[in-house]
Amino acid sequence: MDLGLKDRVYVVTGASRGLGNASARALVADGAKVVVSSRDEKGIEAAAGELGPDALGVAADNADPGAAERLIQAARERFGRFDGMLVSVGGPAPGSALENTDEQWRAAFDSVFLGAVRLARTAAAALAESGDGGVVGLVLSGSVHEPIPRLTISNGLRPGLAGFAKSLADEVGPRGVRVVGLLPGRIDTDRVRELDALSGDPAASRAAAEARVPLRRYGTPEEFGRAAAFLLSPAASYVTGVMVPVDGGGRRGF
Repeated sequence: MDLGLKDRVYVVTGASRGLGNASARALVADGAKVVVSSRDEKGIEAAAGELGPDALGVAADNADPGAAERLIQAARERFGRFDGMLVSVGGPAPGSALENTDEQWRAAFDSVFLGAVRLARTAAAALAESGDGGVVGLVLSGSVHEPIPRLTISNGLRPGLAGFAKSLADEVGPRGVRVVGLLPGRIDTDRVRELDALSGDPAASRAAAEARVPLRRYGTPEEFGRAAAFLLSPAASYVTGVMVPVDGGGRRGF
């Protein structure tokens, strides 16, 4: 199936590793060009180098108010256009409702919540003004629907981002801009391995988590990346305002 990605240009944040990196790889594999970003300057330079000539690495912090404009400008200057953005942010600090501190909440709000809002809002406005439409995707979490034990900050912030995404989709839809959310479940990334390790027995934690997934395994970053590439592509041109689980059937609701 031709996704229609050839020569389209996307910005992917948090792309030095993990789900952002996997999504950038899938986009490039189907013919797109990408501007990838991360706070880790060396890491994002290495990631862009591995992606090849159709990628540009830019060191940028999602919490920086100027990051969104800078990344969009970099896409237009390097590749001549801007068709969409995938906002992928790192997970906030783990912890229970009684343990997480005000400082942890504030730091997560600035980077995970407000940073994502600012990036998505700026990207949507730029796409709407261009007259050509486009797409904004947000990598969120299954905690949008179901709280995850010991991830209280994520449980608090991710549903709010989903609500923002739905409101944004309603506002910019008439101007040809789509907004979608992706809800990864247990994908085999460094972040998920770190969460498994918090139990003190990573192997047992993984086995228990896999037993709750109907497909009985963790997903791979590549599987997530392909789902993201489809949702960002013209092939998904009538999909907007939705939260799409990529979780092997792990969500218990319909």
